[in-house]
Amino acid sequence: MNQIHLSVADHLVAIQGAPLVEAVDRLDGFRVFRADHPEQPALATFQYADLSLCPALETLYYQNEIDGFSHDFGRYAQGYIYESVSPEGEVFRLWKPDAEHVVYLGGAMILRVVRFALWLAYGLSTAAHDTIALHTSCIVWGNRAIVFLGESGTGKSTHTRLWREHIAGAHLLNDDSPILRYIDGKVWMYGSPWSGKTPCYHTERYELAGCVRLSQAPYNKIRRLSTLQAYGALHPSCPPDFAYDDQLYDHISHTLGQVIRHTPVFHLECLPDEAAARLSFSTIFPDGRA
Repeated sequence: MNQIHLSVADHLVAIQGAPLVEAVDRLDGFRVFRADHPEQPALATFQYADLSLCPALETLYYQNEIDGFSHDFGRYAQGYIYESVSPEGEVFRLWKPDAEHVVYLGGAMILRVVRFALWLAYGLSTAAHDTIALHTSCIVWGNRAIVFLGESGTGKSTHTRLWREHIAGAHLLNDDSPILRYIDGKVWMYGSPWSGKTPCYHTERYELAGCVRLSQAPYNKIRRLSTLQAYGALHPSCPPDFAYDDQLYDHISHTLGQVIRHTPVFHLECLPDEAAARLSFSTIFPDGRA
């Protein structure tokens, strides 16, 4: 098979080229987002390509290393480029020309790298459409979504688990990278194929009721944040690679502005206990109704 379609947050993307299609078919979570008979044109195409066609990285924006894999993101003259090199020296590259709705991907089809590259390709293709893949854990109650923000290790997954254990009717939408979209005056959270270590893949969407930035403390205390504080709470959960490019960051800033206009943002200093979950719940839903 040389082509499949995925529908993520109601954005349709085409996956083309047998090596890339085969890799996507092997990735956990992507199958439920398949759109076998799409009725709309694809917003973007993710196309397998030969590495020899990839331009050279000219401006490095962001670099990190995880488990021996190096990751570089930046620009060449006409677009964006990402490169990953495995500990064994296997190379993978992604590049997106500014003037095209195509993202090219080629090289070693290491599944963990392909998964991240698809996340990056999706972000590059949808940022201009008020869409952000947030690093957050997202719970649903009463057909409304709530996101818990924080750096790794601050307790996002723990807090959503406490909601599921102590708040009747709460269920997890995504535990790592749900998709936020602003559409016609409303902010929506969608499930995605990227859910970190917790396999939680749902094609559902829910209107966002609130955002909660978490920090650990020997007590439970919550307060609503001002506009500037809310921006500061949300910003670190956006794709870090995009913060170094003016055009991408303009899109992110515009979408965050719409979120802050329409959604309350809180800071919860808390213990990992039932009382913390009940405090955040009662603050977002003071009358017990969504």
